[in-house]
Amino acid sequence: MLRRDRYKAILEYFSKNFSIAETELEYQNPFQLLVAVVLSAQCTDKRVNMVTPALFKRFPDPGTLANSDFEDVFQLIRSISYPNNKAKHLIGLGKMLVEDFNSEIPESVEDLQKLPGVGRKTANVIASVVYNQPTMAVDTHVFRVSKRLGLVNQNCKTPLSVELQLYKYLPKEIIPKAHHWLILHGRYVCLARKPKCQECGLAPFCRYFSSELENEG
Repeated sequence: MLRRDRYKAILEYFSKNFSIAETELEYQNPFQLLVAVVLSAQCTDKRVNMVTPALFKRFPDPGTLANSDFEDVFQLIRSISYPNNKAKHLIGLGKMLVEDFNSEIPESVEDLQKLPGVGRKTANVIASVVYNQPTMAVDTHVFRVSKRLGLVNQNCKTPLSVELQLYKYLPKEIIPKAHHWLILHGRYVCLARKPKCQECGLAPFCRYFSSELENEG
């Protein structure tokens, strides 16, 4: 199957079956989403959503977070992975937002990456979800699913290489939604250890599934 045909079939499937695709992190404004995404690094969205209500009640904006005490932040996020580092990042993030960005969430990926605890993946999430920019955040799910489906070359070894190759083939207007399609597909169907190929609607277009059939034959 040619790559352009695979992209076409996969995007048509997602568009038809998952017209609504969005983050599972719970938030009310861009600041809350930024905090939630920082906390979600190497942690489940479910766990983050358990922690953030109390955190957002105590620190509803960049100013209150900037003036917070480390121990107060730490106690509220202690059940999250790497709470020490993340507490420091959140306080630093609040201070930088106040001092350098007038308490507003930056729009550009470049400015977002200046914030403590914000790497390229997190910056791409914010740019995509908040500002609807054509940015693709490549987490473990997107990395795995893109390679298994055959959307990118198998020799793509880094998240950045996957991201850049996806940009070549995905229409710009579909990238923000495609980001969620790939994440959710990886989270619930194309599992890391045991993908649910037999119940996957993408199996007819999937390079991984085709190779598994060949091996069985």
